Amino acid sequence: MKKQHLPSKLCVVCNRPFSWRKRWARCWEQVLYCSQRCRRSAPRGKAQ
Repeated sequence: MKKQHLPSKLCVVCNRPFSWRKRWARCWEQVLYCSQRCRRSAPRGKAQ
């Protein structure tokens, strides 16, 4: 796969585009965040 043809998504926290990475090959559909920083700063569900 050439780098020009890699799929990309927008991060749900910062709205920046990020590209496919080999470590995400099996779970690309579930990837929502571009980085661990965005994952940590994502809003959490309400506590009950």
